[in-house]
Amino acid sequence: MAGKNLDPSSSPRALLGAELRVAREAAGLSQAELGEPLFVSGSFIGQLEAGTRRMHIEFARQIDDILSTNGFFVRNCGAAAKSKYPDHFAAAAEAEALAKAIREYAPQLIPGLLQTEAYAREVFRAYQPTAPERVIDELVENRLARAALLNDPTTPLLWCVLDEAVLRRVGENKTVLAEALRHVATLIRSHRVIVQVLSFSAGAHAGLDGSLKLMTFEDAPPLVYVDGIGMGQLFDDPATVGRHTLTYDLLTASALSPRRSLALIESVAEEYERDHHA
Repeated sequence: MAGKNLDPSSSPRALLGAELRVAREAAGLSQAELGEPLFVSGSFIGQLEAGTRRMHIEFARQIDDILSTNGFFVRNCGAAAKSKYPDHFAAAAEAEALAKAIREYAPQLIPGLLQTEAYAREVFRAYQPTAPERVIDELVENRLARAALLNDPTTPLLWCVLDEAVLRRVGENKTVLAEALRHVATLIRSHRVIVQVLSFSAGAHAGLDGSLKLMTFEDAPPLVYVDGIGMGQLFDDPATVGRHTLTYDLLTASALSPRRSLALIESVAEEYERDHHA
């Protein structure tokens, strides 16, 4: 392995993780034993091996020392770290692509995986009002590429809770939101996603602090991602994941049923379409 480099075009993070597993097992170490000198948990090592976590250069150096891999992980760390997403979201986006189930609470905007091109463009332009058009085009292209996850008919399971504010945050061009809501409704009717709406009538609820995304995997521990303006953090600590899982469960309990949610989404879309043609 010492003389080989990874091909960046062939899912470098997954390849790097596979090589880490081979090297660790060859050294006779468990995930927990490798994690101990790195001051990380065994589950963190498992996520590196599964490709759901990015290997940072400081870990790569230590891993090369511990496993005597002659700089292999340092050399290949750069290829595995490349991402077309912002730094604060890159790890979450790449983990999302490997998840078997994604559960997301969205308090303000339609989740990225469910957005249309026109809706995504309005969102990015609002974030960056002075950005060149080519920058917005690239951001939109990357967001739509993420949504290709839903081309698989069954995996990942996507379950979203949308605050009613998501349905009501309409701009000057109501057709953009109407089209976006129709797109969500189509995905629901095709049984590709589960969506619930948390109506204003629910009052105070468990998700008032902000958005969250829970991800579970076939062969790695679950992760939770929380974000804010230009910032985000991925957690694997079981207590933190458990706390946010309870939050999501409480949100689904407070939200409208999937059937009533679909009816509301389509009703609001129809309202915007009617207003546009009035």
